Amino acid sequence: MFGAGELLRSVSGQPEIEKPMVIELAVAAMEELVRMAQIGEPLWVPGLDNPMEILSEEEYVRTFPRGIGPRPFGLKSEASRETAVVIMNRINLVEILMDVNQWSTVFSGIVSRAMTLEVLSTGVAGNYNGALQVMTAEFQVPSPLVPTRESYFVRYCKQHADGTWAVVDVSLDSLRPSPVLRCRRRPSGCLIQEMPNGYSKVTWVEHVEVDDRAVHNIYRLLVNSGLAFGAKRWVATLDRQCERLASVMASNIPAGDIGVITSQEGRKSMLKLAERMVISFCSGVSASTAHTWTTLSGSGAEDVRVMTRKSIDDPGRPPGIVLSAATSFWLPVPPKRVFDFLRDENSRNEWDILSNGGVVQEMAHIANGRDHGNCVSLLRVNSSNSNQSNMLILQESCTDTWGSFVIYAPVDIVAMNVVLNGGDPDYVALLPSGFAILPDSPATANNGGAITEVGTGGSLLTVAFQILVDSVPTAKLSLGSVATVNSLIACTVDRIKAAVSGENA
Repeated sequence: MFGAGELLRSVSGQPEIEKPMVIELAVAAMEELVRMAQIGEPLWVPGLDNPMEILSEEEYVRTFPRGIGPRPFGLKSEASRETAVVIMNRINLVEILMDVNQWSTVFSGIVSRAMTLEVLSTGVAGNYNGALQVMTAEFQVPSPLVPTRESYFVRYCKQHADGTWAVVDVSLDSLRPSPVLRCRRRPSGCLIQEMPNGYSKVTWVEHVEVDDRAVHNIYRLLVNSGLAFGAKRWVATLDRQCERLASVMASNIPAGDIGVITSQEGRKSMLKLAERMVISFCSGVSASTAHTWTTLSGSGAEDVRVMTRKSIDDPGRPPGIVLSAATSFWLPVPPKRVFDFLRDENSRNEWDILSNGGVVQEMAHIANGRDHGNCVSLLRVNSSNSNQSNMLILQESCTDTWGSFVIYAPVDIVAMNVVLNGGDPDYVALLPSGFAILPDSPATANNGGAITEVGTGGSLLTVAFQILVDSVPTAKLSLGSVATVNSLIACTVDRIKAAVSGENA
């Protein structure tokens, strides 16, 4: 067991003045997280029109008087809690949370970038008990209309006497004040209890103070409810990713179905390629402060965000100038219907301008979750245009209780054959495009009435394209190519609106 004294002896690298303060903060945060995860009313009260619990501010201040100090002026509090049982043992879960690369991969839809700045303690005997690290991360919603949230915090992992593991984050901004504080993490994280069968029961608490004034109106209900960045989203993502990882490991694939990839090496390679495609899509769609993209101002339509990236010496991307364009809008149609429409190859020619009205057929697929909407597919476009005869589309569709994605990229037929035979997927050049589909409010999930305005059961849809506009990385970007991508997005949006609203009628 770790108290402040034992931790201090295993800490190195921080200025003397900060070490004891960081440790004291981490130990207090751990105690707070455990209690926040276990106490019910009056600390947590059931929401009125919202299926989530709400934190009582007064009760919180009474229960935890020490904390990291009063809420800074201009920030509002956002707190949520969620519990679920996931298909993964606690050792692997702890490793995912404590390894920044695994953490940002598993939660790529939420974590747009993350870095471990300093490892203050590696914990005992390589099992992370007592591990302490200073980190920075940026959290996102897949839309250019919701600013990302940056956080600078310490993460502390501990195994408790009853065998439960806990991982807690707490902001370090109080020790190193920044002039502009837009987001501060109060003790947040999760408790992990081992279940019989190798599963784990996870209780997640997400508690932040944030300035969300720059959020666009159509996303305001989702963000204000705590659903956009809250515990329910972390747990839903973790649950789906655990299923996905289990499907990578699966060896008992029935060979009867047409198009099912049964070779374990082929499945592994294809799922790894699809995972990279999803990460690349997410990194190009949110209003991130990361400077891997250059944002173009005055790109015409002000609700379309256009960015460029030069791609040089990256085997996973075609060389040249890549243009990424993204926009978000509201649809008076339930999220499930939008998801089913966009992932179905039979309705693809209703919106996909690039498939040129050709017939799209699924050639192969890998199911990777309980919901049959969770799947990686290889599609062939049978186009009358002979130039596209060797064009395949890799697509991943995924859905959980929080939201859904349909992400796809044209892929080379020769490269895909290598992947299907278990070859290295890192050398397949990908430029993903696709969709993120979110409910317009927490009430959407159980709303049966008419959809008349934001918050009455509709969807928030983000459409994003990444397109190679010049294969010479040093070329100057032409305004013509920006206009082309803008009109491609506008036309796709119009087609989707017409198609799903027509169905709605």
